[in-house]
Amino acid sequence: MKKNIRNSKGTVLVTGGAGYLGSHTSVALLEAGYSVVIADNFTNGYEENVKKVEEITGVPVPFYRADVTDEQALQTIFTEHSIDAVMHFAGLKSVKESFTRALDYYRTNVSGTVTLARVCNAFGVHKFIFSSSATVYGENQVPFTEHMPLKPTINPYGETKSMCERVLRDVALMNPEFSIAILRYFNPVGAHVSGRIGENPRGVPDNIMPYITQVAAGKLEKLHIFGNDYDTPDGTCIRDFVHVMDIAEGHVKAMEHAGAGAVVYNLGTGKGTSVKELIHTFQQVNNVRVPHEFAARREGDIAICYADTGKVHREIGWRATRTVADMCRDAWQYELGLMKEKAALLEASKGNGTFINMEKKV
Repeated sequence: MKKNIRNSKGTVLVTGGAGYLGSHTSVALLEAGYSVVIADNFTNGYEENVKKVEEITGVPVPFYRADVTDEQALQTIFTEHSIDAVMHFAGLKSVKESFTRALDYYRTNVSGTVTLARVCNAFGVHKFIFSSSATVYGENQVPFTEHMPLKPTINPYGETKSMCERVLRDVALMNPEFSIAILRYFNPVGAHVSGRIGENPRGVPDNIMPYITQVAAGKLEKLHIFGNDYDTPDGTCIRDFVHVMDIAEGHVKAMEHAGAGAVVYNLGTGKGTSVKELIHTFQQVNNVRVPHEFAARREGDIAICYADTGKVHREIGWRATRTVADMCRDAWQYELGLMKEKAALLEASKGNGTFINMEKKV
């Protein structure tokens, strides 16, 4: 653990800060002039991501190997650092997996949020930014707006996010000093432009972009497109893909503008892109092939999902600026960087006579 270097703009605890969204948001916070403390149990994140955040920004980042459901561990962090705000990314996040691990999802996502909110309340930390999901909308009419009734029961993951939102609304009612921003983002993709951090799931990816990059890199044989018979122009699902750095910057904006009480914002582009269109753009921008075939629909998927982003633009001035082409280009640069890292490690192992098993665990 490194010594805390406190910036005058304040210190933000980022739970899940070694993961995909948390690491990019940590970069955005540091570049905006905040200090960051990261807590992560490394279920989805990687310890080396903390080092890469430091490399990108040139700023030391204290980090703790801690589970968000562990109240004592959280209390230690709040005792050792003067925390001004919390950004809560820590949680289990696979729609598919949530059907088979529902109890784990409720424990980690819901109980973890309750535990973190309890510690925040005890230490007088009242600024809380929560990582929610467009999954809470379920099969509503697009575009999804923040005032819609939620229909998250299409999958347990979405249900846990909806329950966390309810908890946080009640926290704001319980203590009017709380300033809570609930951010429902749509389909984060891409990577930091440096290529140093990006989406690197363990095992076979559930999300489409790392699946595409791994197929293009030859790590996986082909991409399976789940369903080509949806009621959409090309038969494939339509999603609101949004660059991860736009999402990260949205968190900083929300923290800086959120007032008393709880507020909900969509973070998306407001436009839908089909799976086939995404694959076509990726191939065209990066001049690579992505072999693919169609498979049966996946449980829990809906046909069309994209955001109404009017509220977030009007109230805090945030708007996604990066294009689908940017997302595809940055994601591929990150994948190429991973391949270079692997090659360098293999070369180093030859030099010292050590064998390193670099195969992904599936």
